[in-house]
Amino acid sequence: MFGVVPKSIWHKLNPADDNNMCTWAMRCLLIKEGNRLILVDTGIGNKQDAKFFSYYYLHGNATLDSSLAAHGLHRDDITDVFLTHLHFDHCGGSIIREGDKLAPAFKNAVYWSNPDHWKWATEPNEREKASFLKENILPIQESGQLQFIDQQDGIKFSENIAVRFVHGHTDAMMLPQIRYKDQTLLYMADLLPSIGHLPIPYVMAYDMFPLTTLQEKKSFLQEALDNKYILFFEHDPKVECCTLQQTERGIRTENVFALNEI
Repeated sequence: MFGVVPKSIWHKLNPADDNNMCTWAMRCLLIKEGNRLILVDTGIGNKQDAKFFSYYYLHGNATLDSSLAAHGLHRDDITDVFLTHLHFDHCGGSIIREGDKLAPAFKNAVYWSNPDHWKWATEPNEREKASFLKENILPIQESGQLQFIDQQDGIKFSENIAVRFVHGHTDAMMLPQIRYKDQTLLYMADLLPSIGHLPIPYVMAYDMFPLTTLQEKKSFLQEALDNKYILFFEHDPKVECCTLQQTERGIRTENVFALNEI
């Protein structure tokens, strides 16, 4: 998760257990805008077999269904599923098993991807192939619920949501940039998985193009600092959001807080 950074340094940020594994979140985001309920990413899901899940030691009681129910909602209420990218921990909950068939988990929703990333995921390279599971991806298209976003950085997805494109982690990953309470919130997906990845060299070994990630991180962190964006972390086990400040060591955390504190 921290690439070339030595464990003697990164373990202070997220200590590993006896199996050399760290705890991470799969934090989705639900956006209510007018009559739309937009779900950003869907987590890992529960349809894989026991062998698959044995690699990841899932723990905790949170599920998409329970999180929606806490707000009086059901998955059938979702109108849009915005998939930042199609790695299994971001889109696995998009598809469920119904008997011996695979079906969309969100029956009334449009699923959103983009042409370049869809092609990248359905014709994967050998290094990334294990992250793109056909059972998570192909049933979306087969359902007729898939639509593509035009690949123009900053394109409007809705009145208050723009789409930013990055290419270091995987080709054409999408970051929703959301205007909320007169502030701008940027959903970081795997460009910045956690607050521990703010230092520029902290780039995941999962990234396909780490030097591209370096440049994208520099650009986005500077933009976020200059414009006082709030960063929203998908994988940080503790921190949901932060703001930034300039320090002698580079751009670092200013304040950390929960989304409901905005």
